[in-house]
Amino acid sequence: MKQFLDLQGGMWAKGKLMNKVVSAMSSAQNPHGGQEATVKTLYTSMMHWGAIIVAPGYTDPSIFKAGGNPYGTTVTQGPDGKMIEDVRDAVFHQAKRTVEVAQWLKKGRE
Repeated sequence: MKQFLDLQGGMWAKGKLMNKVVSAMSSAQNPHGGQEATVKTLYTSMMHWGAIIVAPGYTDPSIFKAGGNPYGTTVTQGPDGKMIEDVRDAVFHQAKRTVEVAQWLKKGRE
């Protein structure tokens, strides 16, 4: 992921990432594995680009069901390889919210 972000430098320098609508999610293999810190660090790079961040916040009950992370949906993988939190609805909500904000911005520019 770091390599991917680093490779965006050329696009960023040309202003091609400015005003892009973005949102982040993360996962870890253990509880308290830095999921929130990962999402916030991704947002730091995106702020450098001039991107427009759409975090889920506490805008839907699914956020609490998924563990309550207002920065972006995060999930923990259990020892059996399955997700511990029920994040399906939170992922859907976050993606839907991101697309809605992108549509609002696009409509405003037309």
